[in-house]
Amino acid sequence: MGYYLIKLLISALMIVIVAELGKRVSWLAALVASLPLTSIIALCWLYIDTKNISKVINLTHSIAIAIVPSLIFFVVFPIMLKQNISFITSLVISIGVMFCGYVLYSLCMKSFLN
Repeated sequence: MGYYLIKLLISALMIVIVAELGKRVSWLAALVASLPLTSIIALCWLYIDTKNISKVINLTHSIAIAIVPSLIFFVVFPIMLKQNISFITSLVISIGVMFCGYVLYSLCMKSFLN
């Protein structure tokens, strides 16, 4: 139980750091947020938990492939905000568009790999 609490605290700390930096120095917060911290933390936890390099390699490749559709969010969200669409509406729609991008990307990858 203590191990999971440590994992939770370290992971949550990264989110808090970005949020607090965003209040003060947006470019630095963006730099920290753009780092693949979630991926790095997940890879570390996976290795610590399994000691299986093959699983780490597979997850790394899967993450690299999944980055492309996630970029859709970072294009759509600021465009919507600039159009004076509310934050929540922009966020929900951007997440929906990103989800559609993931579905389309998955279908393309599935047909490409078959």
